[in-house]
Amino acid sequence: MKFGFFLSALLLTLPVHAQTDTANKAATSIVKEDFGDDWADLRHYETENKSLPAPAPGEKRVVFLGSSIFEFWKTRMPEYFATHKAYIDRGIGGQISPQLLLRFQQDVIALKPKAVIILAGSNDISGSRGHVTTGRILDNIKSMVELARVHNIKPILCAYLPVNEYPWRKGIEPAGKIIALNNAIKVYAAQNRLTLLDYFTPLADSHSGQKAELTIDGVHPNAAGYKIMAKVTDEAIAKTLK
Repeated sequence: MKFGFFLSALLLTLPVHAQTDTANKAATSIVKEDFGDDWADLRHYETENKSLPAPAPGEKRVVFLGSSIFEFWKTRMPEYFATHKAYIDRGIGGQISPQLLLRFQQDVIALKPKAVIILAGSNDISGSRGHVTTGRILDNIKSMVELARVHNIKPILCAYLPVNEYPWRKGIEPAGKIIALNNAIKVYAAQNRLTLLDYFTPLADSHSGQKAELTIDGVHPNAAGYKIMAKVTDEAIAKTLK
């Protein structure tokens, strides 16, 4: 009797062990999806873009295309975009100018804005590989401008915010590089009759860095810095879309 009872119990537990083994094998066979081919992070705003309605008649939609400066704006001064419903923020932290160019079709053209603000260059300059030049950054900006014009979108170019030193990559002396890039952008904007949105001048201190009271780390503005940026941004948009 005891042997029979033991055998019955053993047979009853076998399916449970089999199910457990199957579940464990299934769990270990799940491979995390590799997004290595999405270098420009197109998936970042993909869902949000799909849910965004087409511009209403007469709506002056403006897309803000850039990296962390624009992305952080939504959290450090959220009331700005809350009160400007036609302003669409498409910043992704850490992105360099060729990534912005790759995102231009999805995150700008497809949204059918009247204008696009292009803020590019700082992450290119702070990169660690050393292959970036002012000319290459400007070429990417030019390509975005040409794409915008083909689709009747008015491009607004930015003189980049001042940076005296990057906390994550010290010693590369970026101030002069940003000034050189801004000068090249200014010349190109003037030659092509484009609006230049100057973020550099109102934020700069005497050392071509950001004023201490306007930044959290010498690179990214705080709420006070964003308030200044909001003022000059609204002025540039009004000038462009008048």
